[in-house]
Amino acid sequence: MMRIILLSLVLLICVACKTKQDTTIPNIIIINVDDMGWRDVGFMGSEYYETPNIDALSAQGIVFTNGYAASANCAPSRACLMTGLWTPRHGIYTVNSSERGQSKDRKLIPTPNTTILASTHAIIPKVLKKNGYKTCHAGKWHLSHNPLEYGFDVNIGGAHNGLPKSYYPPYKNVKIENGKSEYLTDLIMENTLKFVDTISSPFFLYYSPYAVHTPIMPVDSLLPKYKNKVPWNGQGNPKYATMVDNLDRNIGLLIKTLKDKNLFDKTFFVFTSDNGGLYGITKQKPLRAGKGSYFEGGIREPFFFVYNDKIKPNAKSEVPITNLDIFPTILEYAGIENAQLELDGNNLSSVLEGKTETLERPLFWHFPIYLQAYYRNDNENRDPLFRTRPGSVIRKGDWKLHYYFEDDGIELYNLAEDIGERNNLASANPSKKEELLTDLKNWWGATKAPIPTELNPEYQN
Repeated sequence: MMRIILLSLVLLICVACKTKQDTTIPNIIIINVDDMGWRDVGFMGSEYYETPNIDALSAQGIVFTNGYAASANCAPSRACLMTGLWTPRHGIYTVNSSERGQSKDRKLIPTPNTTILASTHAIIPKVLKKNGYKTCHAGKWHLSHNPLEYGFDVNIGGAHNGLPKSYYPPYKNVKIENGKSEYLTDLIMENTLKFVDTISSPFFLYYSPYAVHTPIMPVDSLLPKYKNKVPWNGQGNPKYATMVDNLDRNIGLLIKTLKDKNLFDKTFFVFTSDNGGLYGITKQKPLRAGKGSYFEGGIREPFFFVYNDKIKPNAKSEVPITNLDIFPTILEYAGIENAQLELDGNNLSSVLEGKTETLERPLFWHFPIYLQAYYRNDNENRDPLFRTRPGSVIRKGDWKLHYYFEDDGIELYNLAEDIGERNNLASANPSKKEELLTDLKNWWGATKAPIPTELNPEYQN
């Protein structure tokens, strides 16, 4: 009898231990690189940039080949990530004014832009902090003047600036605690590691380095390595390559610290970028265009998730996802229920854990604004004057439709057959065009998306 009682106690203890282990909430790290293109890393196929630490991390989880930012430039994309909401719900469509480019070239008066994220939004750090997480922001914020007012306990170099005036001291517009490091990317990580070294679980780290955004300021010690390297597929800028390489080295330092502290296996990782690579600095062939454009090169990103024991290593998925999905997925793994949030993204846990291989839903992008071109002879954008003219985009399955407000122009592409978006099928497939256009118009109504219609009196055809 005593033996049966002892055996029962052992079983109860084992069940209790397993339950505790299963319900342990993870540390959460979002790595959101600035302006890193879809193929700017080795795990996405680059043979020019060297990113061994990022590649090794990606191999421990699931890589999404159809991962997107919810906007083609930084501020709106970051607002979407933090809120889990489409752009019409927070009103941030671009950086600074929506009247970009010369007035004589703009047919419509664009929708006014919001430059500060409303403090009423329940964003990721606010929700996690409320649920017991210590929260840290490191690097570029760009949504307000002070991230500490938005749920972060620690701020390392974040403010409303979208780029550093210099990666070498004095950094001018980046206020950050001095340390042993000189190069800004190194200094941000040095201070980030101080946070990790002193914190106990659970913590949330939003690691959002200014790199690899302009100004392109090389890490001099790495230049010889890339000056003698053969360019690959449109990638061949040695100065930019040193910034990518150095960022990878810093991410390696973060991973090593987590492993040394036995935190790596207890951490849920998200890796992505805020928008496509800057065309002219880097290229994402066969994708078309780059940052600021709503062709694939401007919005498709390197994207993966890692979580030991939950997500199998060396996994890959073609399911289209967006950075809107990060927020609801974090809530799932953090065990936060009844958050009473109406988010536009989806909880990806079933896809991450291999329980489902599909996620049927359309993705939308809305940009009722203008964004001038940097390079007028690249033949990558719709016209040489603008990377973006006012319009919207929908992706549904393999199909993608662009709609432009100035002229009711429509472009329809089958991405499975034409990832470079070169063959417009709008005339050849009117039924698919009407299907996606109807879905898009219904989405405008559901989100109250502003549609610019007022003519610009200064426009010169």
